[in-house]
Amino acid sequence: MKKIIFACMAISILVAVSCKKQIIKGVSDDLGTGAYLTLKETIRNTIDYAARTTSSASIKVDGVGAPIDKVVIYVVPGANLDKNSWKKIKTVPFSQDVILDVKATEMATALGISVDDLLPGSSYTFYNEAVLKDGRAFSLANTTTDFESQAPFHMALQWQVFVVCPFNATASAGTYHVIDDSNWNDFAPGDPIDVVAGPGANQISMISYPSPAFGTNRKPIVIDVDPATGTATIKSQVFGDYPGAPNSLITGRGFVFSCTGVISLSNDLTVGGDNFLGQKFIIAK
Repeated sequence: MKKIIFACMAISILVAVSCKKQIIKGVSDDLGTGAYLTLKETIRNTIDYAARTTSSASIKVDGVGAPIDKVVIYVVPGANLDKNSWKKIKTVPFSQDVILDVKATEMATALGISVDDLLPGSSYTFYNEAVLKDGRAFSLANTTTDFESQAPFHMALQWQVFVVCPFNATASAGTYHVIDDSNWNDFAPGDPIDVVAGPGANQISMISYPSPAFGTNRKPIVIDVDPATGTATIKSQVFGDYPGAPNSLITGRGFVFSCTGVISLSNDLTVGGDNFLGQKFIIAK
């Protein structure tokens, strides 16, 4: 019912001039009909760190409502609806089915950082501001998010972009050293961990927990990796024995970044019948 109410409100607010409504919050109703961008296609929402000097993200959009003159694209790390935090990337002339394409280099320049600092695993939000031919501007900074959350509108006032590192099993193999095991404390910083490719396609394995100082019957932990993004998943498996806690189990998630030589995991361990969630384990070559 709530969605139906919002849909009816939005149609009258955004399109029906006779209602003399607009989509700006807290501004007089006499401004007339506003406008928004609607998503036609997500072409690519990832930046490939391995090709960061040439990689780009892009979407195809159209306009709804009053005539749009141009689209201003902004970026922030994570997400933030405070427009004062937005960093302008560029302005794109508007046309039907216009493609908003943002290069990694443009994104880095707007943020005031090097393209090398767009680290794999990080996410950014692009905010699109529709500037009308009469000079008015509409973005999530002045438009109610109730409309944006309604699926029928397919609004494209914001879009998420992720920095990824495509997986290469051969490049991921080798000797790593512990960076952070401060939650579980089986290893000290600098301790070596050997990683091998396989046993299957898009998999790596390593013997880590339990460390020789604390446990026995150590078994390879097999990690599945998404080849396109480096996203890692550890399915439930026995990894070894602790005193009084045989057949300890592990599941986990994280990233295997072949291009930077970093493996970052958050592990859930079941040891002696107790669950230990979110145990951070980071290693690097």
